[in-house]
Amino acid sequence: MATPQKVKAPSKVATSAPVEYVDDASEPEPEPKHVDRKTKLRSFRVRTVSTVALIGTFIGIIWSGHVPLMFFILLMQFLVARELFRIAYVAERSKRSLPLLRTQQWFFFFTAVFWLYLRFIKNNLLVEVTSDKTLARLFYWALKHHSLISYSLYMAGFVGFVLSLKKGLYLHQFAHYAWTHMIILITTVPTSFFVSNIFSGLIWYVLPAFLIVANDICAYLAGFFFGRTPLIKLSPKKTWEGFIGGFLGTLVIAFFLAALMSKFKWMTCPRKDLTVFKGLDCDPDEVFVPETYALSEQAHDLVSRLPDTVATYLNLMFDAIPAGVRHWLADLTFTVAPIQLHALSLASFASIIAPFGGFFASGFKRAFHMKDFGDTIPGHGGVTDRFDCQILMAVFAYCYYYSYISKPEVTLGDVLSMATKLNDHDQILLVGKLANLLAGEGLIPGSIVDGLRDHLGERFTWEVPDN
Repeated sequence: MATPQKVKAPSKVATSAPVEYVDDASEPEPEPKHVDRKTKLRSFRVRTVSTVALIGTFIGIIWSGHVPLMFFILLMQFLVARELFRIAYVAERSKRSLPLLRTQQWFFFFTAVFWLYLRFIKNNLLVEVTSDKTLARLFYWALKHHSLISYSLYMAGFVGFVLSLKKGLYLHQFAHYAWTHMIILITTVPTSFFVSNIFSGLIWYVLPAFLIVANDICAYLAGFFFGRTPLIKLSPKKTWEGFIGGFLGTLVIAFFLAALMSKFKWMTCPRKDLTVFKGLDCDPDEVFVPETYALSEQAHDLVSRLPDTVATYLNLMFDAIPAGVRHWLADLTFTVAPIQLHALSLASFASIIAPFGGFFASGFKRAFHMKDFGDTIPGHGGVTDRFDCQILMAVFAYCYYYSYISKPEVTLGDVLSMATKLNDHDQILLVGKLANLLAGEGLIPGSIVDGLRDHLGERFTWEVPDN
């Protein structure tokens, strides 16, 4: 006769533990549901109407200028953070309310925004505040000590979090602290790089952002009409046909869209202040000026950068081409603006790498058994569902611009930024020497120099102190 075994009672720790989410890898993959054509067409119509509305709104914001576009990005970041904060609340839900949870989340969010945005627009802001002595008096100190203020704000939030810790809620509170920082690091920080691109020229934000949208549309249409082969399990609706069709369509759109945008100074000229609705005028950068290229020279330059084995193989293939064709190719030339070739690089990233931001988001949603991050945009889901690929594109566009496009130059904002780092005596010395230089060039009357000397007295000196 078998002796009955004692059943171990569950411990108090086990009963009070938070709900665990089962890893999707241990669950059977759900079978894709069959969707009839009528439902697909209805979804297609809703998605199309909302896409047209979104693009129209986006174009209107672009027309309004750099500063409204900057606040549009801030709005998108706010909506993305709100959707993800809600998910964090569900994932780490506690039976007892967590003290100051929402306040702490948004405090850290806006502290990060304050630090990031002012780093990118500090020079533009200096141009604005120095146009009036009252503004300069109010904001000069804050701009000069921006990093210290940002760190002090973060420390205030950190101390507030520590003081809010309560017994029995430690695990939930630290989990939300980690969630908040992860959300800000993965979404808010990368997309803030777009702000820098905006003031370098609208095209450096608009073109990459539109290429993400173009790839999404081309991939959706190619997958809708030709999709048969599944691409990745994280997104059952994605197909190889859609992926390839999106890549080819985005390349074509990028080539011609870059040529169109480069014709407008509103898109290409950098904004060096923070004015709204003010026209821009500048000499076009050489990247926007069409050039004639010889195919043979470009091919030779490309082959010279490849490994010797690959270069030798390509040369053998070229030698196998009939002589008449080789001569035709050697004489072939084409005229394009360099921006069109750069656009192909941006389009390749938007089509091949950026979609993995969407796949990442899909895996995240599957982990929490969600279809969409929200229902803000009809036919698309939440803002995060449309913003996921833009997160990767923002950093790439910033790095690409400053690696291959940007040229070293000194702007008024740069000079003002450097001047704020001088001590008081050297700042006055700078004003005096600059006034003397301008008077010598006949740009300002000499009476201004005399007036400065009379008002400043001994502090107005032309000599640099020995120390």
